Amino acid sequence: MSARPARASAVALLATLAALLGALLPATAAQAAGRTVEGGRLDWGIKSSFQSYVTGPVAKGAFKLRNGAATAGGSLFRFHSATGSYDPDSGSLQAAFSGGVTFQGHQKPDGTYELDLSISRPSVKISGGSGTLYVDVSSKAKEGGAVTTASQVPFARLSLGGVNMKGGGGPIALTNIPATLTDQGAKAFAGYYAAGAQLDPVSLSVDVKAAPAAGQPSQAPSTPAETPEASQTPQAGGAFTDAAVDWGVRRTFREYVSGSIGQGKWELAEGAQDGGALFRFPQGKGAYDGAKGTLDAAFAGSVHFTGAHLDLKLAKVTVKVENGKGLLSADVTTGADTKNAVPLVEFDAKGLKTEGGLATLAEAPATLTEGGAQAFNSMYKPGTEMDPVSLAVALDGAAKLPALPNLGSTATPAAPAAPAPATAAKTAGTSNTGLYAALAVAVLVLAGGAAFLVVRKRRTDAAAAAAAGEPAATAAASGPADATGEAAPRD
Repeated sequence: MSARPARASAVALLATLAALLGALLPATAAQAAGRTVEGGRLDWGIKSSFQSYVTGPVAKGAFKLRNGAATAGGSLFRFHSATGSYDPDSGSLQAAFSGGVTFQGHQKPDGTYELDLSISRPSVKISGGSGTLYVDVSSKAKEGGAVTTASQVPFARLSLGGVNMKGGGGPIALTNIPATLTDQGAKAFAGYYAAGAQLDPVSLSVDVKAAPAAGQPSQAPSTPAETPEASQTPQAGGAFTDAAVDWGVRRTFREYVSGSIGQGKWELAEGAQDGGALFRFPQGKGAYDGAKGTLDAAFAGSVHFTGAHLDLKLAKVTVKVENGKGLLSADVTTGADTKNAVPLVEFDAKGLKTEGGLATLAEAPATLTEGGAQAFNSMYKPGTEMDPVSLAVALDGAAKLPALPNLGSTATPAAPAAPAPATAAKTAGTSNTGLYAALAVAVLVLAGGAAFLVVRKRRTDAAAAAAAGEPAATAAASGPADATGEAAPRD
């Protein structure tokens, strides 16, 4: 056998492995490209001592959640629907969240509050091992009562010592990141705390979406739906077949059910959806008259609360609006007893409005009715403030109902009582680094083996040629390369 077949076989083998390695390497570049943040939540108590002060015997106040924000665990507020970007090469992350919370205390005789502070739309920017938390802030000064509003104030510095942000391939989770108040944050906080004050730690979890492959659009081009012209014109009144009502029942009730006292849970059925701070009852059908401001609708879905000494199911939700007032009713089942169409809460519906193809009402204040008090076994008195009611009615085929809060695919670990060292977790990410290294080593080792076979064959041929008195062919051959991170707020 000559050296030529051996050389050809080695070259063919090397070419095959190199082609395989080369085909996979572009995937590495694609994975390392910037990614989009779509969905997730941020859990932050802002400052627990401030919460206690506001809701305590001195300020005698409370907090209200806005725009889908929720409570989570002990004294945490949960902000939702993360959007932004992530670069696994540099570890930089930008994530903006929705939702807000308003603190009010020291009520004056005219019904206003001396303490009035709102924090909303938190966003996190992490780059080069340092991080900052930004928020929208509206605050009333302690002296003089002047109200100041500012957007995306650099509110807190995030301590990221020991956190490796590089290389995450799936949901990115940061747990208990220490936060300290900045100079700008102290001013926006109406002077309640000085710069450098320790704030509650921050935890977040966001989903990341891989960048599209080279030459592929980031999203499919949108094509206008081909619908009759009449359906594009919002109807001032008449029947509709798509609507949703969002209602969380009552925040402290949910916390009671899922807490150490209630030791229970809730289950959604028949199409109802959980938005974190609210339940959505969809598939609304009925009639709406924009000129008169009237609405009569029935919705699908049910929510069933169970726990210690608790068995309450709400189903077949209906809503009626007339003369600026709304009434939400439902079939109420307690144990084996069911009462139909029980009026549960009354709400302010003066804000019901029509824009484009949607009729909407956002976070209308709601109070418990007499029937509602009975449904809750007199746990609350009639007139008790319940969670607000939101409505959305699609008046034409092109209208889309507002999206539910997007909490992402991975739950954020609950924060311990005392802040733990900050940790970072990259989960559900797939990395082929080991595969690439193994293939590279295989190529090099096989290359070395092939070279050895060629050299060995040549030496054998040379020895045979010498024995036969023929000159051996000279060739240069290279050797193988070296392969070498329940005590609910008082209501």
